[in-house]
Amino acid sequence: MDRLEHMLSIQKSLNDAIKDKRNLHDIDPMTWMQKYTLAMLSEMAELLDEVNFKWWKNEKPVDEAALKEEIVDIFHFYLSMCLAAGLDAEEMYQIYLRKNAENFARQEGKSKKPGYAVE
Repeated sequence: MDRLEHMLSIQKSLNDAIKDKRNLHDIDPMTWMQKYTLAMLSEMAELLDEVNFKWWKNEKPVDEAALKEEIVDIFHFYLSMCLAAGLDAEEMYQIYLRKNAENFARQEGKSKKPGYAVE
């Protein structure tokens, strides 16, 4: 089992434990997707607080440990979204490869998608 498969597996275990403990089994996958998206946005706001985005305040030193923890918190909810969508490690990898190649093609002006012409 690779690391991504392992993380998806233990995230599923955590999600199942939360659903059991809090009696949340009747929630459909798309409602979970909404909940995970909102949770991820909340964690992203916490991440934003770690990187001195408030130009109207004095900067503070970036707490790199807290920054990394917020990124991992976001990743927890991302993994939950993948699980809710029925996305496994292999399918995620294949879709990523296709999308990454398309993103390179866009930046090179070789995509069929409009708006990416390179002059």
